[in-house]
Amino acid sequence: MQITILGKSPSWADTGGACSGYLLESAETKLLIDCGSGVFGKLREQIDYAEIDAIVISHFHGDHCLDLMPFAYALTYSPRWSPSSPAPRPKLFVPTGGGEVLCNIAATLGPGEAIVDAFEVSEYEPEDVAEIGDVELRFCPVPHFIPTFAISATAAGEEGRFTFGADCGPNQELIDFAQGSDLLLIESTLRAGDDAEPRGHLTPTEAGEHGRAANVGQLVLTHISDELDQELSVAEASEAFGGEVTLASEGAVFQC
Repeated sequence: MQITILGKSPSWADTGGACSGYLLESAETKLLIDCGSGVFGKLREQIDYAEIDAIVISHFHGDHCLDLMPFAYALTYSPRWSPSSPAPRPKLFVPTGGGEVLCNIAATLGPGEAIVDAFEVSEYEPEDVAEIGDVELRFCPVPHFIPTFAISATAAGEEGRFTFGADCGPNQELIDFAQGSDLLLIESTLRAGDDAEPRGHLTPTEAGEHGRAANVGQLVLTHISDELDQELSVAEASEAFGGEVTLASEGAVFQC
């Protein structure tokens, strides 16, 4: 599998950047993981959006889902499409209750059915296994401020396993879920931890500790602002991980 970073910013975009969005490509499948603010334009720089087979959303904070609106509009209103040649309807996997959330989001910005009409929507539970082409997805609840899921992907005929940790505070669940992953893409939002509860984000040191405890092959930091000292974040995560850690950057490609 190949993972391309489309956007790695937290809830406010880096200069010229985009929020959470990751393109996963296998031999047969093109999958978008999260579709946050600014991601749709970054996706179009990489591939034709009509080639996307499915999108999976980790949670419903705006920096992870708001560009579903321009994506839906493109599938609905682009002059490329006509009644005789309609747009494809990619699958859209969202947490339980997400269909109603999608309608509420769309209704604040335009037609309330815009997203659910443009995509083939399925709601997932933690125990579900989703299959898109040759890719298999599994889900794990992680602690955040709203229901949020880490996502793991494998592809038929390929040995690699990719795990996206989503947004989360320190937790054992992600360590267990990501155990032995070839690549863990993990958030590193905070400069320093605090005692506030609930915790919804990780420090670089905590990100490194999670990667080390999960015995992952590659650890990549994401969801980190360009207004932080990113070199220091990488150094702290690397020390805790006990090996090289990479900072996600837009357009960067990782093999798994």
